[in-house]
Amino acid sequence: MHQKMCEPEFRYVAGMHGNEALGRELLLNLMQYLCREYKNGRERVVRLVKETRIHLLPSMNPDGHEEAYSKGSELSGWALGRYSYEGIDMNHNFADLNNIMWDAQEKEKDKSKVSNHYIPIPEYYTSEDAFVAPETRAVISWMQDIPFVLSANLHGGEMVVTYPFDCTRHWIPQENTPTADDGFFRWLASVYASTNRAMANPERRICHYEDFQQHNNIINGADWHTLPGSMNDFSYLHTNCFEVTVELSCDKFPHASELPHEWENNKESLLLYMEQVHRGIKGVVRDKNTGAGIADAVIKVEDLDHDIRSALDGDYWRLLNPGQYKVTVHAEGYFPSVRRCYVGNEPRPTVYDFWLIKTPRQKLREILAKDKKVPKDLQLRLRTLRLRKLRVSTKAINHRRAQQQKSRTVQH
Repeated sequence: MHQKMCEPEFRYVAGMHGNEALGRELLLNLMQYLCREYKNGRERVVRLVKETRIHLLPSMNPDGHEEAYSKGSELSGWALGRYSYEGIDMNHNFADLNNIMWDAQEKEKDKSKVSNHYIPIPEYYTSEDAFVAPETRAVISWMQDIPFVLSANLHGGEMVVTYPFDCTRHWIPQENTPTADDGFFRWLASVYASTNRAMANPERRICHYEDFQQHNNIINGADWHTLPGSMNDFSYLHTNCFEVTVELSCDKFPHASELPHEWENNKESLLLYMEQVHRGIKGVVRDKNTGAGIADAVIKVEDLDHDIRSALDGDYWRLLNPGQYKVTVHAEGYFPSVRRCYVGNEPRPTVYDFWLIKTPRQKLREILAKDKKVPKDLQLRLRTLRLRKLRVSTKAINHRRAQQQKSRTVQH
């Protein structure tokens, strides 16, 4: 199905660990709820469905779930069903792009030359003999095909919402490692945690040994424990998508009788989190002359060292907290465009379209590619640009020579 222009793509993924069954059951129930309430005309659900493309993956690790299910909720062990059929923990199975980016930043003096987004997957990871689960490969392909904007990864065994980065620098076991979008990630995590009935209950028991209530039930993933190769970090660094992990309950495989209660605990959180996909700014990047959308244009927000890119039809979505921002959009063969953008408190995006003008050099390339005669006005513009560039370079050379001559005179 073709993506509708400016309609954001949202996804929930559950069952990465097959024995963490609650997320799977919640998404199956969410499917039924959305279909039923849409049919009944419930305004909130109708608006959400009409304005959002919703993708729900209830069981990323079906083999692991079957293994855990065969023992039942009482007999299933803490790790039984966690791994894939091939014995892979998919929570660590995505390409570690964090260290690729950080290593490049340490080697490069000019940090602006290091890409902060759309980091390519390393060649070793894509080889046939790489230790990558077919389920992981399928999810990565899914991510690359669809321009997701927001996602959450549902787990179990604890009660907390974690946000990127999940991996620490220099392999430190535990350290707060925020992204450039730390403020918005904290907001996303808080949206789910604060509206979840069980999590927000001040009298609830601690699952294990950490009291996450002192952090309002949210924590930076790496500040909990380092996790290289996580889906959250991969999603943020390889695509435009922001993703958090929701640890839903102390019990990984609750009894069927508990599911109605768990649904009530999570229903509002699931819906409200989905609605956050409509925060920030959105619009279309277009060619000023033809009106056609420009794919792969870079959307840069000043003072936020993480860019995103426009989708195939030129539309984009940039999640942002309320405030004013200076946004620059540039694409290959075009002059950049700059706008001041405002984001309000309401849970709906502000629309800002960007119209880019082709550079004379790009126009010339396209004309020559079509084997056409170059118009005189374009010839004159190109000649003017060359002369201007020549004057600037000549001035710089003469200044450098003058400085060198002055230095020799002082020495003598």
